[in-house]
Amino acid sequence: MDLQENVRAFIEQPRFGVLATINENGTPQQSVVWYDLVGNDILMNTRFDRVKDKNLRRDARASLCVADGYRYVTLEGEVEINDDQPTAQADILHLAIRYDGEESGNQQSAEKFSRQQRVTITLKVSKVLAYELD
Repeated sequence: MDLQENVRAFIEQPRFGVLATINENGTPQQSVVWYDLVGNDILMNTRFDRVKDKNLRRDARASLCVADGYRYVTLEGEVEINDDQPTAQADILHLAIRYDGEESGNQQSAEKFSRQQRVTITLKVSKVLAYELD
């Protein structure tokens, strides 16, 4: 799905997203996440075996809400999961630098993320809801 320019401009800013997944009992589970827009997909990353990882392996449906005050964009779709460690480690480094800058991102990667099994999550956007975007 091609994203409109105003949606793209809004989500390209390094805001936090809230990822919603579906628990085994059908209730929603939400997590604050780092993300980046890659083409028309949303790139995210998490540590292996977290609740969101388990939920998405069982049910690939997800939504990500990115808000700034009362303005927001919600992106819905299904995810693809990539367990390849060189890819997942490169992706978490990219996200850490995006959110915290090069020096801090590299330090977090070396001291924390490189010691974890990481998972890249790619949201394939099929629906977009936007509110109060100019």
